[in-house]
Amino acid sequence: GRGVMPSTVCSVEGVLDMGYVLARENATSTFKIENTSTLTLQYSIHLDSLSPTRDKDRQKLPSFITSSLQRTEIVGTQNYNGLSVFSVVPTEGEIVAGKSQDFAVTFSPDHESLYYSDCLKVVLFGKKIAHVIQLKGAARDHAMFVEGGIPLDVPVESLAVTLPPPSQEALKEELQEPVKSILLVLEYIDRENSPEPAVTELKVGAIRTAQGASKKNVEFSFDTPSRLQEKGFTIEPGKGTVDSGQVKSISVSWVPPADFVSDPLTETAFLTLKRDVKESYQVLFMAKVVSA
Repeated sequence: GRGVMPSTVCSVEGVLDMGYVLARENATSTFKIENTSTLTLQYSIHLDSLSPTRDKDRQKLPSFITSSLQRTEIVGTQNYNGLSVFSVVPTEGEIVAGKSQDFAVTFSPDHESLYYSDCLKVVLFGKKIAHVIQLKGAARDHAMFVEGGIPLDVPVESLAVTLPPPSQEALKEELQEPVKSILLVLEYIDRENSPEPAVTELKVGAIRTAQGASKKNVEFSFDTPSRLQEKGFTIEPGKGTVDSGQVKSISVSWVPPADFVSDPLTETAFLTLKRDVKESYQVLFMAKVVSA
């Protein structure tokens, strides 16, 4: 006899990010596995969220309480309706030597969350894990989003009873006030020669939806008080529009002013997004000087 090692090539390695979708809509992405060995391979697709040992594995404190500030949860937010957030077809079959198989991953969130995630494993012959892909996605109730900065929330949803969602009219009124906070940290490197400003960025996106009425642009504007410029902050562009399905970057830079004495320096501004509704974000700036 002759022993042969199974070998495959996957078109996606590491992470498959499904991006942002509107809650209660779905998005589909595909990946391909090619059989580069000389024998027919039997495969099956496993999701960690459907693992029979998942409940046992969850009987521990979440990482944001225990030790790490990094978000290491493999299986994140799940749907309220009990159905899988991510689904894959086909789930099992064979790949003939030299051929390939396409797989379709569907992301179907039923409520707003930025922390949908799962882990997909491609298993050969019921034993050998050939590929591991982390699935990620985010859902919003409104077709716009802001990315960037350091998250000031936690990735684990509360089990507390929440109030029923407010009406659209009440929601529009409530959203006049800041509802989310974003922390931007800028570190200026103190160099004698060719000093450069500290730079970071925010991204504003307009989600393309299945609803024809939501094709309008997202308008954004920064409420930049004069004290921001006096303290050395520059925001470019301060306002603009984002087309449906597109993302626009907002550059934030900082150079210590001549009278800089407070380390770190903190300031606050407000970023407003407007599409079907208006949302306001409180942006917290923290700037400091570090030695080269």
